[in-house]
Amino acid sequence: MKRRKLVTSKIDYKYNEGRLVADLLEYVDATYGEHYSTNQFQATEFIIDGGHGKGFCIGNIMKYAQRYGKKEGYNRKDLMKVLHYALIALYVHDKEQ
Repeated sequence: MKRRKLVTSKIDYKYNEGRLVADLLEYVDATYGEHYSTNQFQATEFIIDGGHGKGFCIGNIMKYAQRYGKKEGYNRKDLMKVLHYALIALYVHDKEQ
């Protein structure tokens, strides 16, 4: 995976937020090439269009948060999935408001 450059910021992030946000964007970018996005549509799009986006996203956030530390140990990818579904939930929230 190609590393993204951080946006220059005058903020000295205490928790490495700049790097972590760049990592999240890199993770999200990679999901668009996975098998879930065949035929240029993701199942999540159909779920959102069917009016079930918020519940689907919140359910997946809970699933991956509870799975962290269990399946495959303390898997960083589970936390990335939590963040990605939170972004999608935010998108659905903004779209519906």
